[in-house]
Amino acid sequence: MAAYYLMPLYVMLITSFKSLDDIRTGNLLSLPNKWTSSAWSAAWASACTGIECDGMRGYFWNSVRMTVPAVLISTVVGSLNGYVLSMWRFRGSDLLFSLLLVGCFIPFQVVILPMARLLGLAELSGTVSGLILVHIIYGLAFTTLFFRNYYVTLPDELVKAARIDGAGFWLIYSRIVLPLSMPIFMVCIIWQFTQVWNDFLFGVVFAGGEAQPITVALNNLVNTSTGVKEYNVDMAAAIIAALPTLFVYFVAGRYFVRGLTAGAVKG
Repeated sequence: MAAYYLMPLYVMLITSFKSLDDIRTGNLLSLPNKWTSSAWSAAWASACTGIECDGMRGYFWNSVRMTVPAVLISTVVGSLNGYVLSMWRFRGSDLLFSLLLVGCFIPFQVVILPMARLLGLAELSGTVSGLILVHIIYGLAFTTLFFRNYYVTLPDELVKAARIDGAGFWLIYSRIVLPLSMPIFMVCIIWQFTQVWNDFLFGVVFAGGEAQPITVALNNLVNTSTGVKEYNVDMAAAIIAALPTLFVYFVAGRYFVRGLTAGAVKG
């Protein structure tokens, strides 16, 4: 089953190292007669052939500039939200949490028009900063849900003992809750990184021109016709776009599973 699911990745990888002659005359699964990295250079330097843009390289760094702050801010704020909603309950906290849950089930298409209006009023339309704001807002519902459900499984005695000793809101969070939160932090970081990096709809709607992410650059490359279709360049560009998420799951995938099961049993 693993080999079956990895077969498309294998085809993409070997095709990206083939010349156009190899692609025309060879088998889909056959190795290249002559290995070449020219397709990778072409994909990295000129992903948007036929339209004015900065190439895959510029779009790649757009995605980096968008993903890193969006993931970090939404994760940290979600942690604080979950901490408050689980350990510092107030009147209406359950209602607020229920309203936040609604955000997990709202389709992307529903928020496009109001979000576009908000970005226009904030003068962030068509910018990387606007995309960061969009992903922070949309991701808060998920990160809050993850952290809140994790924090309710922590022993209440820890927080009660700290309060008796005079610890306040921030001291309890920094000295007790935060050191116990690494598993769920990994879950949220991997989840948010995957969602933000792979997003196409928000990128193509809210960002314009040189501010668009790499997923939009990949779409432009694949759908741009310049006569001869360069499948090796398309495959190389697709792998470049997927490499960060593959790397994150390869390095931290086991922590993702541990974090999901860490709050399964209370105590």
